[in-house]
Amino acid sequence: MVAGNRTAPQNQLDLLEFQNDSNVRIFCWILTSPATRNKTIAVHDTWAKRCDGYVFISSEEDAEFHVVNASLPEGRDYLWGKTKFALGYIYNNTLKDYNWFLKADDDTFVIMENLRRFLSNYSHADPLYFGCQFSPFTPQGYMSGGAGYVLSREAVRLFVEEGLAKGVCRTDDAGDEDSEAGMCLYDIGVEAMDSRDATGMKRFLPFGPKDHIKPKDNESWWYPNYLMYPEGERFNCCSNTAISFHYIDADYMYTLEYLLYILKKA
Repeated sequence: MVAGNRTAPQNQLDLLEFQNDSNVRIFCWILTSPATRNKTIAVHDTWAKRCDGYVFISSEEDAEFHVVNASLPEGRDYLWGKTKFALGYIYNNTLKDYNWFLKADDDTFVIMENLRRFLSNYSHADPLYFGCQFSPFTPQGYMSGGAGYVLSREAVRLFVEEGLAKGVCRTDDAGDEDSEAGMCLYDIGVEAMDSRDATGMKRFLPFGPKDHIKPKDNESWWYPNYLMYPEGERFNCCSNTAISFHYIDADYMYTLEYLLYILKKA
């Protein structure tokens, strides 16, 4: 199975200059399922084409959209198993061809130009891990799975060679994908990095834009209490170089594609 390759976007709004920097080659792996094929197609049609390479991880193969069969049942109870499969697939097939590895869901929208610019400040030879940082479970917390997270090449190597091969990380397939990944990465010495911008605003966002911009009820919503760093109100919630949003259905995916890459100002 050959993963998808990037083609330059057409008619895009120049949020950040499109880069083809050989030091920032990003491979994207996206968790999906047969039941959400419409989301697979939407991701394939929109932001995935700006990855340097990509693959979808599911329980059924679909060569048309670069979907690999993880040979695991669907459901939240198997997301950790899918994650281990995906990183093993990357290690065996693509590790030497890319320097950074982005995990996303099929309802995550990623602004790849902003991610590429952000990663250009770091070395893939260091064991690093970026995303929306939640505070529980380890001294450095863990990254939200829905907002997407990025591993350096060295982090992926350690995950497979230390975490999986030596049994440091959870060996069965159960457990929440993002928290298990966070605990595993902490145990093998991968550093969780602060991905906020210089003003403290977040780049990886675990909800859609509306949910971050609207006023927050900090007493009843779990989210503010989970954050490693507090989030501001209204336009102070999110960086103007935001990288990702979550809970983006297929129609919303195409809407964001239009607003960011097709709509032009007069």
